[in-house]
Amino acid sequence: MSELTNNPQNEEPRKDENHDATPSTPSTEVEKNDSGIENPVDEKEVIKEFVDPKWQGIKAKADLLKNEISKVVVGQDLLIDALLVGILAGGHSLIEGVPGIAKTLTAKMIAKGLDLGFSRIQFTPDLMPSDVVGTNIFNMQNSKFEFKEGPVFSNIILIDEINRAPAKTQSALFELMEEYQVSIDGTTYPMSQPFFVLATQNPLEQEGTYRLPEAQMDRFLFRVILDYPDLDEEKEILHRFKSDFKQNLTETINAVLSGKEIISLQNEIETVKIDDSLIDYIALIVHKTRNHPDLYLGASPRASLAILKASKAFAALNGRGFVTPDDIVYMAIPALNHRVVLSPEKEMEGYSPNEVIQSIINTVEIPR
Repeated sequence: MSELTNNPQNEEPRKDENHDATPSTPSTEVEKNDSGIENPVDEKEVIKEFVDPKWQGIKAKADLLKNEISKVVVGQDLLIDALLVGILAGGHSLIEGVPGIAKTLTAKMIAKGLDLGFSRIQFTPDLMPSDVVGTNIFNMQNSKFEFKEGPVFSNIILIDEINRAPAKTQSALFELMEEYQVSIDGTTYPMSQPFFVLATQNPLEQEGTYRLPEAQMDRFLFRVILDYPDLDEEKEILHRFKSDFKQNLTETINAVLSGKEIISLQNEIETVKIDDSLIDYIALIVHKTRNHPDLYLGASPRASLAILKASKAFAALNGRGFVTPDDIVYMAIPALNHRVVLSPEKEMEGYSPNEVIQSIINTVEIPR
């Protein structure tokens, strides 16, 4: 550079002979860009170094399952992501929304995409605990009581309208959802693995609904709140089923994951890396829910673990072996909105838990 600058006579002929010649300074910048020193876009190349074919394989399987579900279900991306994350993180999911927006349909299509046992229970006000978990029946032939398993003895349990059953029936799910077992007359019966509960509930304002106990809500990994589809999605639904009144499309869903594969994926997800600063980030978000003026009840330590597990699973579903702050932010609201209780003042003002949680996230500095 110094020689070229001090001898401009040598430089002029080269410019005249070749008008396309470029100065040395831009060429130096190109070299710096290629080396990853000055060009911030090259940070993507750094991230690629952490991409492992193993995680890309998990993403491919998840995308395959999503494609099967999309044959029937229109939209609902957040719900499908949450259900897949819940399954791979070993957690239960609660789906809330008004009737008729494909809550049950989506859960059933998820179940059809997995080669697992499936059982559906319609909760009603007169349902008894024994109708859910089973009961001992006296056998007249051998004069002994024998246990007759209830519908919960399967792999995927779809509980439709869970908040239409009273507290006595809800109590039958406490041990089942937390410890993956039921106890009848002093005998414990374990659930087969993998085991998931997918439950739907109608908004509490609707007639004939009961408020679920906080202890039971805390056992769900996620609560996903659904809204009506937008106009384009509504049109797509009508076009898709205009000649399929009996929904024969549901029979085209193929099972793409077996029980053994799911258990293997769950073990793989445990190895997803998360930096200590991101663990602190999760802890700080949850801690702020416990002393926030807009919340009457904050989140429990189970919420911190839920965000941790969900963030790892979501990273793996996106083909990464490490957690980013975006994973935590995306998973925090569905993992927290059913674990916090608004203060009476905010509830009367019409605030939602999602709004308060988002405001808390906005106040916490993102790790760099």
